[in-house]
Amino acid sequence: MTQNNSEEPSMTSQRKIGSGFSRDSTAAEVIAGIDLTGKTAIVTGGYSGLGLETVRALASAGASVVVPARRPEHARDVLAESGLSPETGGGDVSVAALDLADRASVKEFAAGFLAGAAPGTSRSLDILINNAAIMASPEHRVGPGWEAQFATNHLGHFALTNLLWPALSAAPGARVVSLSSTGHKLSPIRFDDINFDAGYDKWRAYGQAKTANALFAVQLDALGRDFGVRAFAVHPGGIMTELQRHLPREEMIAAGWMDEHGTLDPRFKTPAQGAATSVWAATAPALEGMGGVYCEDCEIAEPTVTGSPEARIRGVDAHAVDPEAAARLWQLSAEMTGINAFPG
Repeated sequence: MTQNNSEEPSMTSQRKIGSGFSRDSTAAEVIAGIDLTGKTAIVTGGYSGLGLETVRALASAGASVVVPARRPEHARDVLAESGLSPETGGGDVSVAALDLADRASVKEFAAGFLAGAAPGTSRSLDILINNAAIMASPEHRVGPGWEAQFATNHLGHFALTNLLWPALSAAPGARVVSLSSTGHKLSPIRFDDINFDAGYDKWRAYGQAKTANALFAVQLDALGRDFGVRAFAVHPGGIMTELQRHLPREEMIAAGWMDEHGTLDPRFKTPAQGAATSVWAATAPALEGMGGVYCEDCEIAEPTVTGSPEARIRGVDAHAVDPEAAARLWQLSAEMTGINAFPG
């Protein structure tokens, strides 16, 4: 995870590189043999579902992992029950309070993290995995009237990453992983009505937020690569976790995710498989010197083949990796949050 100084950092092509892993690979398999001793990672939402498995993998490789949580005590209990705490011998895993939908909370968490270094030194952050999300939630507004899915999934992580920039830029070869999904195919960025003031649709709102997560990685990589910081967007795959908490069982059956007996579609991954692409993007030596791409199944994804039978479930749509849309979204996000590590 060090910067490749043999050549100038550049844009990475959206095409497979032959990772040697697959959709069935687990987080433990992709991190095998990688030593993260002395490295620090932050995983938002790291106390449930694939976030929990992501923390498990990073801690197993020796990383010190910070888990921001809206309910810190609950997160500590879950991590301890999962054997992921110093007290249970599960590595250096700690919890701190953070509500991604609350700008004041994001600022407080970032300030606390940055202040954690010894006097006269600066704290570094090697891995930031923006994993936490809400999906297809009922209409809800946060802050100054922001649509909640866009605010939580994108704006909260946008603010967090920018506020943590001093620590990211201080680490040699830091990586930022932004959790997107095939949900990005449901909507591009609605620059003319980003908060759905003209009428709310829970799935289009989710789609916009996931497109924003992908575009965030594109622009962060463009801005950060000269500092040795690279960014990746990741589709973890379909995983049944707490992310589906807003969805009625009947809706999931109608969508084909499960049958009437609750048996999942075989295309669904386990949490350990779902965490694999995030862990791969954050640590794989094969990605050194690369960034700004959308990944799936432990591999750089190919562009969507429009009109193909798998167009809805595989590949990345052009609107989610468009550099002009990414730069425009970054500027808008900076204006909305009042936070930007790259002014001018």
